[in-house]
Amino acid sequence: MNHVLKRTLTGLTIGLVVIAAALLAPPVSFVWVFGTLVILAIAEFATLLNIKIPAFSLRGFPLLCIGALVIACGFWALPMIASRYDNAMCGAFRRGNVMLLYVIMIVKFSDVGGFAFGLTSAKLMKGGNHKMCPTISPGKSWEGMCGSVFASCLVSCCFMGATGFGWGKSLALGAMAAVIGTAGDLVESKFKRWVGVKDSSTMKITNGMGGLLDMFDSLIFAPAAIYAFL
Repeated sequence: MNHVLKRTLTGLTIGLVVIAAALLAPPVSFVWVFGTLVILAIAEFATLLNIKIPAFSLRGFPLLCIGALVIACGFWALPMIASRYDNAMCGAFRRGNVMLLYVIMIVKFSDVGGFAFGLTSAKLMKGGNHKMCPTISPGKSWEGMCGSVFASCLVSCCFMGATGFGWGKSLALGAMAAVIGTAGDLVESKFKRWVGVKDSSTMKITNGMGGLLDMFDSLIFAPAAIYAFL
């Protein structure tokens, strides 16, 4: 199967599962779910770090601690956002669940927008895209970045009825999600290049999307920044 098609179908499947879980799962379960993701992501980070430096050596342990703290703060902001808004209802759903889905959607749709815009502009523009950081992530382009901001802002504005935010706040959150989400992606790409791997894991369950850090790299920094903003 074509790599792009495989990645798209996998992304859609995971996306539908995430939407259903975010809207329907009881808030108490988020602590366990994200706690499990934190443990798995840190284990994956430690495995990658061990390729370059023994994770529990004098040099490696401080890096392991820093990476674990960054991953934990990023993921843990998501259930904190849900609990912050869990004292109200939004139609048939808890507002905390809707806000959790909102944050995940504006961050992950920046990936979708960047991928779609970047792929399209590369085919349409003479000479291809203008690369953003070719030594870190050759696929990242300024055209894709524009697509990321556009997609995040569009989704953010589509949630205005649920979030109660105005145009200004919705657009600001959309742009923040895209920019900081892309920063998380670039940091993870830089780390992978440093240790010398293409994917953070070869898990077959992700079907062409790499490992946990590859799938959730844009959620490493963005949720914490959005939580602070809110």
